[in-house]
Amino acid sequence: TFDNGMICASEQAVIVDKEIKDRFEKIMKENNCYFLDPKETELVTKYVINLDKMAVNPAIVGHPAEEIAKNAGVEVPAGTKILLAPLPEPSREYPLSLEKLSPVLAYFVCEDEKQGFQYAKAMLELGGLGHSAVIHSDDHDLCVKYGEEMKVGRVIANSPSSQGAIGDIYNTNTPSLTLGCGSFGRNSTTSNVSSVNLINKKRIAQRRVNMQWFKIPPKIYFERDSVQYLQAMPNISRAFIVSDPMMVKLGYVDKVLYYLRKRESYCHCEIFSEVEPDPSVETIQNGVRAMNAFQPDVIIALGGGSAIDAAKGMWLFYENPETSFDGLRLKFMDIRKRAFHFPNLGKKTQMVAIPTTSGTGSEVTSFSVITDKKNGNIKYPLADYELTPDVAIIDPQFVSTMPKSITADTGMDVLTHAIEAYVSVMATDYTDGLAIKAIELIFDYLPRSWRDANDTEAREKVHNASCIAGMAFSNAFLGINHSLAHKLGGEFHIPHGRANAVLLPYVIAYNAKKPSKFTIFPKYDKFVADKRYAQIARYLGLGGKTQEEQIANLIAAIRNLMKELNVPMSIRECGVDEKTFLEALPGLSERAFEDQCTTANPRYPLVSELAEIYRQAYYGE
Repeated sequence: TFDNGMICASEQAVIVDKEIKDRFEKIMKENNCYFLDPKETELVTKYVINLDKMAVNPAIVGHPAEEIAKNAGVEVPAGTKILLAPLPEPSREYPLSLEKLSPVLAYFVCEDEKQGFQYAKAMLELGGLGHSAVIHSDDHDLCVKYGEEMKVGRVIANSPSSQGAIGDIYNTNTPSLTLGCGSFGRNSTTSNVSSVNLINKKRIAQRRVNMQWFKIPPKIYFERDSVQYLQAMPNISRAFIVSDPMMVKLGYVDKVLYYLRKRESYCHCEIFSEVEPDPSVETIQNGVRAMNAFQPDVIIALGGGSAIDAAKGMWLFYENPETSFDGLRLKFMDIRKRAFHFPNLGKKTQMVAIPTTSGTGSEVTSFSVITDKKNGNIKYPLADYELTPDVAIIDPQFVSTMPKSITADTGMDVLTHAIEAYVSVMATDYTDGLAIKAIELIFDYLPRSWRDANDTEAREKVHNASCIAGMAFSNAFLGINHSLAHKLGGEFHIPHGRANAVLLPYVIAYNAKKPSKFTIFPKYDKFVADKRYAQIARYLGLGGKTQEEQIANLIAAIRNLMKELNVPMSIRECGVDEKTFLEALPGLSERAFEDQCTTANPRYPLVSELAEIYRQAYYGE
């Protein structure tokens, strides 16, 4: 060292393996270092350390070893360079373990590598966290291991500590006498602070040009009998069909099997028909176990949104079993810059989605809603473009038997998808046309489809509307209508589309007002939700001289549609007890605020505002 150990990077202790103890002591003595006996150690301790404050005596800092020994009442040979105090272990019980900033070293002999590392860590805890640690060894791997385990900003190997830490002479560290200790030592950096840290840098941040995107499945087949694509689909030989008991009962699974069995080469098939409404984490796990046993190269999801969402979850965990569900459900502001990245899918199997309801649009979306039934029936909308199916088959023959209630509920879900996509902060020219077309199709054909299941044209048009709206919201995303509906449906077992419907008029009225808080998205220049709702009304020819009248007419048209479809007009009409609802309201509102869909809503809500929407929707105000 230099300056008699005055610099903070100087050695404060030496830890020696017992196998080289004798050689070490011989070399040190030959170089004018003095080993204190127990009595001398006691005298030096009292002089070097202020025992009341348990800190170094400032009078000894940077002074020679010979002078320190003399002032402590210890006689040492002339020219002594270092005083070494043998101690049992590093601890405050032996004060010379503390920082001394002088040529006085604590001296420890360790039994092995493990104990040596423990002693070094203990020394750091006594006042050196984040600073520097030194190791002298010919074993490179040992040096690396030491560096990994020590909580310091600098690890110096086979060099003097002071010169090694301050840099340049023995290594390429930046020369500096100001050495950062990072978070270990409650500093802002572990760097050797130099002139570059004293330069003021100005950064002018222009509004970011955020490249937009439009992503849908590579293949979308539609019109009646488009399911026949399965007969010619390339590169499949083992099909895993995910469905529910009703699809088996209705013979829809047999229709899929029919075309798979017409393939030139035999296609092995396995059926998993245990998907329930609002598929749970447990159902996903059961499906993955079945997939692991069967080893499919294609997954065919046949059913409503529940079956398709479940199949997406199974696909994800089949190909990537180590993936964390807790990570998957984390919220994000920009899907491309999320903290948790979804793994790539498609390494083992292709994904085909065949919807049998006209509502979720899941066959073309990047969403999958999974329910955590063990922790309060909370619905988590997972979102990532990796979840987008490879093939979507929009065959209207699979919706010909939908009962009236499901036709109404799923149709209102489509309408909510399209309206939310149109007013989303992420809406683009590419999604707007799809959203408007879906809205138009729903108003024109949903009443016909509901009245007469044999109206094949109406059924097909509504089925197309579902897929078209799915393409829109998969890219523009949704808003608080879905945030509120996810939590409401999960809590009170209300069908998802019905929950969306009873909330929709109140969400439109809320979103059309000037926000108390603005949603953050770089492409959303200014609040325009009110104008966009009015545009929808004009597209539908609903009339109204002012923007306010047009929005009111849109809300009235939605309510009239709900009445025509015999959809409940309030949460109370859905059969939810008032006392139970009011008790659940605070928790529902908080969970809705945390929902992923909230981030794209044109008006960023307060929790209290979400509670008020729930309250209005309950009483039908």
